[in-house]
Amino acid sequence: MKIYKTNEIKNIALLGAKGSGKTTLAESMVYECGVTKRRGTIEAGNTMSDYFPVEKEYGYSVFSTVFNAEFNGKKLNFIDCPGAEDFVGNAYTALGVCDLGLIVVNTGYGVEVGTQNIFRTTAALNKPVVFALNQMDAEKADYDNVLEQLRETFGQHVVQIQYPLESGPGFHSMIDVLLMKKYEWGPDGGVPVISEIPEEQMERANELHNALVEAAAENDELLLDKYFYEGKLSKDDVVHGIRKGIATGSIFPVMAGSALQNRGVINLLDEIVRYMPTANERKNSLATDLDADEITNVECEEDGPFAAQVFKTVYDPYTGKLNYIKIFRGRLKSGMTVYNPNSGVEERIGQIFVLRGKKAELVNELTAGDIGAVNKLTATDTGNTLCAVGTKIIFDPIRFPRPCLSLAVKSANKGEEDKMFAGFSKMLEEDYTFSIDKSADTGELILSGQGEIHLEVLAKKLKARGGIDVKLTEPRIPYRETIKKIASAEGKHKKQSGGHGQYGHCKVRFEPCESPFEFGDEVVGGAVPKQYIPAVEKGLKECMARGVLAGYPVTGVKAVLYDGSYHDVDSSEMAFKAAAALAFKEGMKNADPVLLEPVMKLKVAVNGEYLGGVMGDISKRRGRISDSRTDGDITTVIAEVPLSEIAKYATDLRGLTRGQGRFTSELLRYEEVPPQLAEKIISASKTE
Repeated sequence: MKIYKTNEIKNIALLGAKGSGKTTLAESMVYECGVTKRRGTIEAGNTMSDYFPVEKEYGYSVFSTVFNAEFNGKKLNFIDCPGAEDFVGNAYTALGVCDLGLIVVNTGYGVEVGTQNIFRTTAALNKPVVFALNQMDAEKADYDNVLEQLRETFGQHVVQIQYPLESGPGFHSMIDVLLMKKYEWGPDGGVPVISEIPEEQMERANELHNALVEAAAENDELLLDKYFYEGKLSKDDVVHGIRKGIATGSIFPVMAGSALQNRGVINLLDEIVRYMPTANERKNSLATDLDADEITNVECEEDGPFAAQVFKTVYDPYTGKLNYIKIFRGRLKSGMTVYNPNSGVEERIGQIFVLRGKKAELVNELTAGDIGAVNKLTATDTGNTLCAVGTKIIFDPIRFPRPCLSLAVKSANKGEEDKMFAGFSKMLEEDYTFSIDKSADTGELILSGQGEIHLEVLAKKLKARGGIDVKLTEPRIPYRETIKKIASAEGKHKKQSGGHGQYGHCKVRFEPCESPFEFGDEVVGGAVPKQYIPAVEKGLKECMARGVLAGYPVTGVKAVLYDGSYHDVDSSEMAFKAAAALAFKEGMKNADPVLLEPVMKLKVAVNGEYLGGVMGDISKRRGRISDSRTDGDITTVIAEVPLSEIAKYATDLRGLTRGQGRFTSELLRYEEVPPQLAEKIISASKTE
């Protein structure tokens, strides 16, 4: 593959809701660009994007796929991102290194929740957007209705570049309102026949052409003056205005076609080359200059000092560890030594690849603006910066969504626990949207991610790689036990079995307190010798790990040793520890023990349309709403809710808000469990 210059490279994130047809569109584009000789299908499981076994099983994308194609003298780097909400982290990484988001919309479904969510992500990352209305041949396809939905949802910045003469199964022709030509496809799609616009379509075409010219003029003062005085703009002027509008986010062009029938795909590729920004037009690639201790803009210069960022890491069975990188400045060549300011280590570049799905093609060089991969870097991970030796700049880390659903995970076969944990830990280098931790409260391994499907995919991936089967279950709630009143208890451990016996005797008062555990000593007259008092404290501390109600850890207890007795020969530290344990069990029972549950601070961001339903649902979960804040059409509800009521809230909230709700939660405090629920928990614990 030739080495492309920066102004010949375009980087596009392929986005959209699940089922919008991104993978099929990608397949048609690489076919039309001559990358493949035959278009694969999802049904056959032979597409360039969805090549992992789990993707073939599910029938949709689970991982992002990088591929490139050459068209009309340009190199087009695409990152095909999953549309399912559980894998939204892929969109964050893709948009971080791409110059534009191409949002694919299923014209049969219209503007879905997934479409709106991904648009919000592009807006948050300040990335330009182009809409591609796909599946124009679908039975329920309605171009005009979907166009109206786009304008109602995303505003009047939505601009038509083309429009179909017919939606649905009869879709086979389209009018380009910039070039003012008609495009028509035969049964096999592909290259269209170009002809003049029919007379009956001229009025509509002229109207849309004028609207496009006006939209272009509004993005450049010189063009606006020219349009005002001359009443028209040349085709090159319009293209310039639209390109500028796309780059600044003031125009969202709309294109249409059918990837499945391969109709309109070549037109889309033409328009990508014509309108969409090249890598050197990228703005605001900010990094921190560690030497100067200041923020600097990294210009996309081919001859500047090298600077790149790793945006993805995968483990390939043949090439080993692969770091996917975006070159922001300079050139990367095989044999170079680069510096990683995140780890403080110099790395030597071995092989360099450009990617087409699971195929990696060796190249000797990548230039500024390009995307590729390098292998066998030892101290470089996702999000790290690589720069020229002698320079110290560092890009901001990639922001990933926090895990929002947790399940307990354990190996199906005994003896594989360590292998399971090591396998998941290795996968963390590839996916920063999940975590694996051991709960200090319950001792369970907790796998946390973006949703149930996400966690299932991680389990399948572990099975495929290491042959390790795991079970996913709801995690135990880390309840606590405490006391509500003061009670005293006596513990006497006395045992005689020949020779020295065992004797320990203590009297302990148990009181509620604010701290987890306090110990006091009120012994007078040497009733308990000083050398044995630490043993009493240690024995009580050990008992705090398991309460008398349901075996949960105890908190909020002060224990005061106030009396006891000893034996000159038979007393020992072990005997007094045992006596303390007896006193603990008796004292806790008499001090009105209660069960405590963790209460979370829940923040839910939701569109006003679903606000009432969300607030009602929180109340049903024993939640208390403490505040709400509105910003535009999004309201954030702040509430206090028991953890046991929101164990699978990520799944429930998606269903309640059609995927539009977002939430975070954090531990606030512990509160007493209502008596009727406490009885069930205690009973269940005894059964276990």
